[in-house]
Amino acid sequence: MPPDRDRVRADDHRLPADRGRLLALARPGARPRAHRADPPTVLSDDRLTPLDAAAAPRPARDVVGALRLDEPVGDRPRVAAAMIVSADGRAQLTDRSVGLGNAADRALLRELRTGADAVLAGTRTLHAERYATLLDDDQREHRLAHGRAPHPVVVTVSRRLDVPVAEIPLFDEAGVPIVVATEEQTATLEGCDADVEVARFTPGTLDFPGVLAHLADAHGVRGVSCEGGPGLLRQLIAQECLDDLLVTVAPKLVAGETLTMLTGDRFGDTGIDLALADVHRAGDHLFLHYTREHP
Repeated sequence: MPPDRDRVRADDHRLPADRGRLLALARPGARPRAHRADPPTVLSDDRLTPLDAAAAPRPARDVVGALRLDEPVGDRPRVAAAMIVSADGRAQLTDRSVGLGNAADRALLRELRTGADAVLAGTRTLHAERYATLLDDDQREHRLAHGRAPHPVVVTVSRRLDVPVAEIPLFDEAGVPIVVATEEQTATLEGCDADVEVARFTPGTLDFPGVLAHLADAHGVRGVSCEGGPGLLRQLIAQECLDDLLVTVAPKLVAGETLTMLTGDRFGDTGIDLALADVHRAGDHLFLHYTREHP
């Protein structure tokens, strides 16, 4: 889930006390009472049931804490993906996601990066969004205070190792650990100030279960925050490696041919079922938390 909402820089993270909070609409529930006369509803069997409107707004840190990113799933890290779409399902306004997010959405992304051991993003996403500084001083201090490394491991996948490192500022940031998973056996990445590890997989064996196993074994990763893009997220889902999906719905209509949240082949005739775990709002943005049960 990329910048505007992805690359949150040190000069735009200070939020007023009443911003960056999410109003809980479902378990626990709350909404701004002045927004509409009738309470929002959820579907229950063949009836529509009002959501509970009793709880106070929750800080983004509490919402992320409920994901339990420090608790692996079986023998692999837990994976939560965060994406943003317009009301008509588009993931971009132009060629980036800039302009869709709001303060609470950016706060949610900040806390995901703070709470996860690793951040996963596709090479195209890193390049298109020009990923740079992921964490600010207060985020690094929070991680250190909770026994984590100051930076999450940044992970990307490039089968041919054709990563345009000169055009991705993050690769120039000293001390940032980056893992590039690839099937390329000889090429290297040059000119990087970041701590770059090239994790080489035998051709034909590179997949997300293998990448997650490597992160757990080599880096002690327990939880991963995935920021897309749409093709990478589809592969993650298809390979049974996604546990939580956080979808921010922005109050915009985009139309056109820009990307949707997922690209690639259809998931069969019936799709993939998700369970709605929580719903929040901040202003006119809606925040949906889905979980997926694995066979």
